[in-house]
Amino acid sequence: MPAKRTYTDILFEVKDQVAWVTLDRPRVLNAFREQTLDQMTAALRSTREDPTIVCAVITGAGDKAFSVGGDFHAMRRLNFANSYMWNDRMQGLAMTIRGLPIPVIAMINGWCMGGGHEVALWCDLAIAAQDAVLGQTGARVGACPTVGATQYLPRLIGERLAREMIFCARRFTAKEAVEIGLINKCVPRKALRAETLKWCEAMKGHSALTLRMTKKSLNFESDLLYASWQHGMELLAHVWGSEEANEGMDAFLAGRPPDFNKFRARDRKALTEYLHGFARDLNASPAMRRKGR
Repeated sequence: MPAKRTYTDILFEVKDQVAWVTLDRPRVLNAFREQTLDQMTAALRSTREDPTIVCAVITGAGDKAFSVGGDFHAMRRLNFANSYMWNDRMQGLAMTIRGLPIPVIAMINGWCMGGGHEVALWCDLAIAAQDAVLGQTGARVGACPTVGATQYLPRLIGERLAREMIFCARRFTAKEAVEIGLINKCVPRKALRAETLKWCEAMKGHSALTLRMTKKSLNFESDLLYASWQHGMELLAHVWGSEEANEGMDAFLAGRPPDFNKFRARDRKALTEYLHGFARDLNASPAMRRKGR
């Protein structure tokens, strides 16, 4: 049996052959920090120590959110020098979910946004309460959803809709999410756990070996996107700690709209100066400029 572990940011239990991982930070809508990611990874990896576990379910504590993604109080501390610490944790959790020999279900209750939505994307199956809302908010807060969204969304809902979801930060209700293939099913909130358990009960009667082999086979093509993950993580490393990322997170924490246009204006000024210098032949050495060359 898995060794007993102590968790501060999540709840973890194995009941009737189902492992339940619950993000337990309802005061911040189950936003996650470094400790949360470490504990989720450890809890899910521990299921490999008990072959009687049939499947795992990830959900959020309370009745407001599955997860709204990264906790800005934690992410505000990130910069290019330390960002790999966060990025590696995110990728480690994703690879743990995808690499487990059992199916992992996202049981979505309430808000499922940003990095929280990417967690749901990593799971094998997704079921949501009818009042759940799913979306990618990176463009609004100065973050890049390269931790699964840019890889998996086009495969699930199509290239055009994926770009709209990311570029325009479009949100989908649970009913809309089912219609476009983003999730498997939506049910009334009161029935969410019972419906999830139906999937779990069905899998209890299925071959563990078959589930393991078919999950590995189903993941084969998308596992080849690992290189894209690595590329995306390096792009994200340059975003953390940038003026635009800080503006987005500061604005969110202050409850005000972000002002990203000031960066566009700054860049326009810099480009105007560059073009002016080009026109005046300032891209040549002073000696050559004096000769009219």
